[in-house]
Amino acid sequence: MSGGTSGGTSGGTARRYAHGLVLGKFYPPHAGHHHLVDSAAAQCERLTVLVCAASVESVPLADRVAWMRETHRQRGVRVVGAVDDIPVDLHDPAIWDAHMAVFRGAVPEPVDAVFTSEEYGTELARRFGAEEVLVDPDRTRFPVSGTAVRADPVRCWEHLGPAVRGALARRIVVLGAESTGTTTLSRALAEHYRGRGGVWAETGWVAEYGRRYSEEKLAAARAADPAATWEDVEFTSDEFPVIARRQDEDEERAARAGSPVLFCDTDSFATGIWHERYIGGRNEEVERIGALRRRDLYLLTDHADVPFEDDGLRDGPHLRPWMTDRFRAELNRTGRRHVIIRGDRGTRLRTAVEAVDELLAEGWHFTAPLPERR
Repeated sequence: MSGGTSGGTSGGTARRYAHGLVLGKFYPPHAGHHHLVDSAAAQCERLTVLVCAASVESVPLADRVAWMRETHRQRGVRVVGAVDDIPVDLHDPAIWDAHMAVFRGAVPEPVDAVFTSEEYGTELARRFGAEEVLVDPDRTRFPVSGTAVRADPVRCWEHLGPAVRGALARRIVVLGAESTGTTTLSRALAEHYRGRGGVWAETGWVAEYGRRYSEEKLAAARAADPAATWEDVEFTSDEFPVIARRQDEDEERAARAGSPVLFCDTDSFATGIWHERYIGGRNEEVERIGALRRRDLYLLTDHADVPFEDDGLRDGPHLRPWMTDRFRAELNRTGRRHVIIRGDRGTRLRTAVEAVDELLAEGWHFTAPLPERR
């Protein structure tokens, strides 16, 4: 075995290994990790990426494995995971033996090369009977680390892939009864944060899919009868899970592509209230969909300060107080963080920005990995 070989992906003369190994916590994965895996994959017939997570860490092992699999779909690359709750001590042979039992349990096959940018790479390679291949140990290509991401994801945002951005983005939902300014406020918030520039310039906005769905139903009704109006459109209970799922899909796509904050004009949780409004009662499938992801903050637009405007898809001004109360009741019942938004347009935006800034100032909280004994 030869140690300390420098690895890379350029050129056509890099050594081809039968089976390579990349090992790490990926807590969470970042561009440096992906560069390491890509460099290793280019030099190996087969590559195993072993994700090791301690039980105390706040990002589940399953999520990290899924994120790495999503990013690394190259032929010959497999991603596996293992729980490793053994303390870290690079100078204790007995602890090394315990770690190796975990590693070998997850990767029992012979390993020819261990690709790493960490100081423990030499001993890890020796214990696998493999060659050590260093990849950007000084992190000049991607100046980022898991520690840095956990300390300040916003500062490291450019180094995070879509899956991690989607998981970390703070999701703000504006919801409310008909004609209470949810679209106006959510759009204004997105524009406000884009105006801050930098990482915030890509702040996303998610439209209300239910409205597009309603427009299509009205258009279909008018295709059959040009005199049809919104009062002629009827919904069935089965349509609401379709709306809820599509709303979630649009939200997830935007979260993966945008800044550390995302603004949504309603969400799948709110779809349950709209089901009550049009059908009566609750829909179990909508409830299930709405509970799959917890949003970070809800902004409930009160009806009192906004006059009702009939835009051709609205017919319930008398129901607005009831809907406001139902939204408030369900937000309280389910323990969702929320703020009631009242006043004129300027006051509403200022109140909303204050609430969002307060949320962002709280930062992102990761539990510390197991400490390293020295």
